Amino acid sequence: MNCRRGSLLSWPHTHTHTHRERERERERERAHKAEAASQQSTSQPAAMTDVESLSEALKAITVSTELTEEELKPNLDTVLTALLEKRKDAAMEIARSGILPILVQSLQNKSSLSCQVALVVAEMAREGAVREQCIEAGLVKVLVPHLNSNNQEMLLNTGRAIGRICFDNTYQQDQLVQSGVIPRLVSIMKEYPNNDPLVNVCLLALCNLADMESAREALAELDVAEVLTNQLKRAPDSERRHVILEILGSLGESDTLKLQFVECGVPEALSEMIQHLQGHSDPHDLCSIKIASNLMVSLLLGDESMQKCFAEGSGIVYQNILSWLQSSNTQLQLAGALAIANFARNDSNCVKMMDLGVVLPILTLLEQHVDEGDVAVQHAGLSALRNLAIPATNKVQMLEDGVTERIKTLLRTDMPPVQFKLLGTLRMMVDGQEEAALKLGKDAVLLARVLEWCEAKDHAGVKGEASRLLAALIRHSRSPEIVCAVARADGVQHLISMATSEHVIMQNEALVALAIASAIDIVSMRDPLKEAELVPTLKSILDDPNGAAEVKFSALGLICTLANSSVMREELDSVNMKESLSRLTDHSSGKLASQARSILAILSDSS
Repeated sequence: MNCRRGSLLSWPHTHTHTHRERERERERERAHKAEAASQQSTSQPAAMTDVESLSEALKAITVSTELTEEELKPNLDTVLTALLEKRKDAAMEIARSGILPILVQSLQNKSSLSCQVALVVAEMAREGAVREQCIEAGLVKVLVPHLNSNNQEMLLNTGRAIGRICFDNTYQQDQLVQSGVIPRLVSIMKEYPNNDPLVNVCLLALCNLADMESAREALAELDVAEVLTNQLKRAPDSERRHVILEILGSLGESDTLKLQFVECGVPEALSEMIQHLQGHSDPHDLCSIKIASNLMVSLLLGDESMQKCFAEGSGIVYQNILSWLQSSNTQLQLAGALAIANFARNDSNCVKMMDLGVVLPILTLLEQHVDEGDVAVQHAGLSALRNLAIPATNKVQMLEDGVTERIKTLLRTDMPPVQFKLLGTLRMMVDGQEEAALKLGKDAVLLARVLEWCEAKDHAGVKGEASRLLAALIRHSRSPEIVCAVARADGVQHLISMATSEHVIMQNEALVALAIASAIDIVSMRDPLKEAELVPTLKSILDDPNGAAEVKFSALGLICTLANSSVMREELDSVNMKESLSRLTDHSSGKLASQARSILAILSDSS
């Protein structure tokens, strides 16, 4: 059976506020404040003077096209003052006044007022209602070239203006990427890494663009990982950390960038940050730990990036993740277990981790969460154990370490996700291991619980895994005692039901288990087989024109065993099994046809 491992990302968790969501909240807050202001009493005379001065300034800018830059500056100062003082409806009045084309011209000519004009646009674009007018006037197009300025204040004002105008506008954001802003944003952070306001603008811009495939492709060509890692290390507050982590999370969905991140030390930086924040109780710090640890697990989804982080078990990243299993922080425990499950995606890593003693910390973690524990942690811990148990050498070692005994404490869980993983882990433990199958199969408490879960009608996954474990106990133990115990406990009906599953692998496992059980103890099996109508079920399998040849072959193996019992031969004759066998004698599968002829001969001789 092919038992390959799937990648594990994370247990479903409560989604944290992203940068975009926070921006939208701020938009709504500004709208509420504006509405409240509109309901206030009539303005004071000084406020009227301010309104008049703004109107006069706008008129002066729009009416005369011959104003010198010196004459234009005082009017721009007045406009800017109105915006900075958050005067009611100032942005809308400015946008409607007709000065936008003049602002465009000033930016296009790269005049000495360009920096002030960019600031005016940036402040005006705080208001969502004017952004479309800014776009229609062509402000974005003339602002973009100013990102190549060597004036840091100009870069700051330009970045803010573009960012605000294009916020939440997918088309404009795509146009920005096409115009080549991505390399420039990265270059600015490399040139001015200590200018926090400017770096913040670039990070927010990348955060808004990082979900776009075109942006990821552009960033894949750059050494963005190094820049982001450096900024993460010097992040002055949690908000900056969260923006950087959000960018890394979005970009990390690309396998190319995953590898780049690992090669540039992103996992080490994340690990160092988590280590520094451990023990903190501030909600923002706890949120940083959660985002960073989830991101770490995400980086391990790529095969190459995972292998580099593992570094034969000697890497600092692996060592730190191992320590998370013993943390008091549940989120780190969860991320640690998920990460170990991801490291255990190939046999070589599994054997190495077993040698390094990874199993005992996982077992200790699971035992901490048995009663009233975290379901996600239990699920992740069992996933890790299941993957680790795939190599045959590991199975033997895990049995010697008492793994099956210790995880049996989880049998009392009522949580279907944990039940499902527990059954899968136990099944993997007995695969090819006669001693383990005997030990588990003779455990009356375990067998009763497995049979109970075989009837879990509301949880198909649990029901399927329970049936598969039941079949595995018979297949790998070949024990008369276990066959008898299963028959007495009405377990045969579940195997027959499993034989009609829509999954070929489950059908085969059930049919082989039934054949082994019938060959070992037909006396104990005979009545349960009759009551559960096995023979009519087998006939249906053989007669199914769409049935898989391998399933039919397994069914023939079981029929061959039944044919050696006089009581069961009568059952076979009663449904005219010979007719079904005859139809298979010219089957396209020579192996199947030959087996059908052999059984037909046995039945004919006995009659």
